Amino acid sequence: MTSIEQRAELQRRIWQIANEVRGSVDGWDFKQYVLGTLFYRFISENFKKYMEADDPNVNYAELPDDVITPELKKDAIITKGYFIYPSQLFENVVKDCDQNENLNVELKEILTAIENSANGFPSEEDIKGLFADFDTTSNRLGATVTQKNRTLAAVLKGIASLDFGGFENSKIDLFGDAYEFLISNYAANAGKSGGEFFTPQSVSKLISKLAMHKQNIVNKIYDPACGSGSLLLQAKEHFDKHIIRDGFYGQEINHTTYNLARMNMFLHNINYDKFSIKLGDTLLNPYFKEEKPFDAIVSNPPYSIKWIGKDDPTLINDERFAPVGVLPPKSKADFAFILHALHYLSPKGRAAIVSFPGIFYRGGAEQKIRKYLIDNNYIETIIALPHNLFYGTTIAVNILVLSKHKTDTRTQFIDASGEDFYQNAKNNNILLDEHINKIMQLFDEKKDVKHIAKMVDYESIVENDYNLSVSAYIEPEDTREKIDIQQLNAEIKETVEKINKLRAEIDKIVEEIENNDK
Repeated sequence: MTSIEQRAELQRRIWQIANEVRGSVDGWDFKQYVLGTLFYRFISENFKKYMEADDPNVNYAELPDDVITPELKKDAIITKGYFIYPSQLFENVVKDCDQNENLNVELKEILTAIENSANGFPSEEDIKGLFADFDTTSNRLGATVTQKNRTLAAVLKGIASLDFGGFENSKIDLFGDAYEFLISNYAANAGKSGGEFFTPQSVSKLISKLAMHKQNIVNKIYDPACGSGSLLLQAKEHFDKHIIRDGFYGQEINHTTYNLARMNMFLHNINYDKFSIKLGDTLLNPYFKEEKPFDAIVSNPPYSIKWIGKDDPTLINDERFAPVGVLPPKSKADFAFILHALHYLSPKGRAAIVSFPGIFYRGGAEQKIRKYLIDNNYIETIIALPHNLFYGTTIAVNILVLSKHKTDTRTQFIDASGEDFYQNAKNNNILLDEHINKIMQLFDEKKDVKHIAKMVDYESIVENDYNLSVSAYIEPEDTREKIDIQQLNAEIKETVEKINKLRAEIDKIVEEIENNDK
């Protein structure tokens, strides 16, 4: 089965599950149960494989729980970060889920036991609360126990029916594809901004490539507003090739997406000791001060959210903002995230950040921050992307690339918003690999390309009052039909002559008719 076929099959199965539970679970809540069940199945299969150690004579799912010794359990938790008894495995729970009158309660006990298995171990913080949004006793599943069980059984069986030859061998990002499909179908109806929760995989891939470009070895990769972790995980191939040495770091303020990010790490077979995802407000209570600097930073922070800003007088002395001498406006925290990323960036690294276009031309504090970034030569490239790439917003965003190791003082501007840089899809535009490769080639070559890319010297930006809008430096191609005025005038003259000739002929005919009537 090809990746396209697998993705279509995944979407078909999810929609099938949705139809079975329609009316029982709100669409936005439904996504939590689908993703939670995907995660439960994956860690069950992953743990079973670990316990069997490729021994064909061992089937962990068939073993009685009481054969597990305390020593065996301890060793497994130290290695995997959690423990699952044979009876708690997904495949054993799903076997008789239709007939299990206590399904919702027993499933809750199993998920709680998996989380609690890490208590007292180094993985405790990484496991705790993973299933917090997978509430099997919630009234969202149904008003009665019978209804709850029927809904849960439908979801369990639907996920069990996915057959891609093992999660590890799947040709697609199961979790990311499922999340993207659910977001695209439910975000608008739920009145939530899908863009706030999820960065489309194609955009994530581009951002990851920009941050990792020509870095043979990086210490670690960091996302200060990591959401579900999709941006970080686009660098998984670099981690597998040992280009990223120490793993993945992220902070997220939304509790639901914080849980999804941790699930996503496990689903991508990243062990608990190779990632650190923290819950909290990055701007006011940042983690990883001891872990910085980072060689690669990727981020899609929330657009133009409010923050405390100058109402907290201590922030102007914060080491992230003090060098600038001004705080981003209270109504727009965009540059607060950017300055945070800059502070956490290593001298050899890059940060690639999705940015709201307004920050590149507005005045006031934002203009002063742009001045600081340009005067200190921190901005490598600004890329204008096509419109309608993100769920929940049609706006055409930019990508800001920060670097502390530029070799000259010029800044690159790329206009990748034209039709040559995206493909129309059903609900949103998408970047194909060919579009990403085209942007990366422009980014790498740093050459001027008429109407598309331009290297702008420092003096020109200063003269332009530090306006960093791509459109201020790249003139769009005039695609209007060109008109040859001389040819047009000749055609008009010829047409007038024909009209005059026709009028003369008509007048002659009328005159003859009038003479005949006399």
